[in-house]
Amino acid sequence: MKTWDSLINTKEKGKYGEETAVKYLESIGYKIIKRNFAFGKDAELDIVAKDGDVLVFIEIKSRKSKEFGHPIESVTPQKAKKIIHAAKGYMFINNIYNTECRFDIITIEYYYNPPKIEHYKAAFYDYFSK
Repeated sequence: MKTWDSLINTKEKGKYGEETAVKYLESIGYKIIKRNFAFGKDAELDIVAKDGDVLVFIEIKSRKSKEFGHPIESVTPQKAKKIIHAAKGYMFINNIYNTECRFDIITIEYYYNPPKIEHYKAAFYDYFSK
């Protein structure tokens, strides 16, 4: 079985983090709908899921060390704006209207054993379209 330390590049590490997050989300009853949805040049959704009737767009951030701060710190307002843009694109392409939505962030800290997973529900909102 692969471990974080055995992964070579950022893409592999991102996939490993997403796998960890998917297992966590499924364990708490979320239904995974889509992974790695890209919209445009630089707008991507890591995970789209359902939490009951709520459509949830989930950003995954992980770290192996504290050197670059807590993983949540990497979700800047600019990053949130890109996630919101991708979410709007996802809803448009899939003809989803009048649906309650939420933006969550899951952080995974691999410097703990076992890795520490934190789930920030409603971590940010669509302030940008107002």
